[in-house]
Amino acid sequence: MNESVEQLDPTEELNAEGVNSKVKKGILILTIRTFILQAVSFLANVIILPVLLSPAQYGVFFLVSAIINFLTYFSDIGFAAGLIQKKDKPSEKDLKTIFTAQQVMVVGIIVSVLLATPFLKSFYKFDQLAINLLWALAFSLFLSSLKTIPSVLLERKLEFNKLVIPQIFETIIFNLTVVYFAWRGFGVTSFTLGVLLRGITGVIATYIVQPWFPGLLFSTESFKSILKFGIPYQANTFLAMIKDDGMTILLGGILGSSGVGLLGWAQKWAYAPLRFFMDQVIKVTFPAYSRLQDNKEELSKAVSKSIFFICLFVFPSLVLLVLLAPPLTQIIPKYHKWAPALIPLTLICLTSAFAAVTTPLTNMLNAIGKISLTFKFMIMWTALTWALVPFLAYVYGINGAGLGFAIVGVSSIVAMLKSLEFINLNYIEILGKSLIGSIIMGGLILLLRSILPVSFVVVASLGGGGLIFYALLLFILEPTLLGMIKRGLRSKND
Repeated sequence: MNESVEQLDPTEELNAEGVNSKVKKGILILTIRTFILQAVSFLANVIILPVLLSPAQYGVFFLVSAIINFLTYFSDIGFAAGLIQKKDKPSEKDLKTIFTAQQVMVVGIIVSVLLATPFLKSFYKFDQLAINLLWALAFSLFLSSLKTIPSVLLERKLEFNKLVIPQIFETIIFNLTVVYFAWRGFGVTSFTLGVLLRGITGVIATYIVQPWFPGLLFSTESFKSILKFGIPYQANTFLAMIKDDGMTILLGGILGSSGVGLLGWAQKWAYAPLRFFMDQVIKVTFPAYSRLQDNKEELSKAVSKSIFFICLFVFPSLVLLVLLAPPLTQIIPKYHKWAPALIPLTLICLTSAFAAVTTPLTNMLNAIGKISLTFKFMIMWTALTWALVPFLAYVYGINGAGLGFAIVGVSSIVAMLKSLEFINLNYIEILGKSLIGSIIMGGLILLLRSILPVSFVVVASLGGGGLIFYALLLFILEPTLLGMIKRGLRSKND
């Protein structure tokens, strides 16, 4: 068998123009995918399910998911990232070695979950429905591990048109299942059924779009070569998991299921713009930045454009969320129960604004091999999170937790400044126009909201009118924006 399974032309990997072309096409594809998937997820998880479920039921899903996400770390020590970042083509021996190692780890995680079930049931006062969800998520971890190698192959080739197909099926199946069974009164069990169907669907779809025959094989040489990048990368992932999912687990003991449910609702709303407008860019840029790591000029341009277009959409979306969420909780009767989460929503939106800038930067640093630096950033953010959020949550409840997350978000300025040592960025030029436009739009909406009656028509008009006003402001502030968009569309259609 031919040892090389990589199908990307080696000259294209080092050709900035070729990579940029694939990046633009990939971003277009993932943008379309993201709008479809996030529209479905947003409608289900932020609009419909909060009406059908109680904060406590919502909180159970967040808690159990956080526990599994915590354990998921130990099923992967940077295997996928190591294969994607690897300059040379991965061999069949490399792929099967990583597949074998990951399966061993996943089986260990599943056994650990089963053994820890009595403790988790007692500590969090889970009922049997929550335990069933825990087991379903553990099994879905095994299903997810089966997709790792085919997904890596697609990402290395930058074939995001194929990579998005399983994701679309997974998201649609999961959300339709959860909403249907929640509507039928199944409560937490709705998530259990959705998780199982999503996992099975994803595995089948992945192997259809990227056939690969799994096999058990272990090569010490291959294992070590991948882990040179994988272990530092996974160390960052571990700290991120401790900072986020670990904190959710801890807050479950401080705030209870209802408090975590309210905080989770606020995070879903606050992070929605990132999921809509940032994730697809990040997905494409990591392998692309890896190919451009020896070309500082092109890398600087790519990062600048990524941050510019992410913030172009994220900033106004966050402003609209903060200003329009309060009247929405008044208009929709069954949304009154989420009103206590409005202050955390506002605070966490500040965190999202900084994440829109710093996530592409840490993504770039990882891609060029500066893992030790991003590891230091993650240590800082994790230490701040664990020092501030639990204490503030204990003293001030969910509002305190939101304040803690906001303070951690502001600390990201350190990463913004440090990144200037590796690439050339002009933050005023990159962020200025979208920030100014968002502030002016927000001021106008705030004024109109204070004098107009509260109704669904008024809220919808403020949202739509605000976006139109923002777009007009941008074309005034950045006259070349329309030309940039046209050039981007032409290049994506080439």
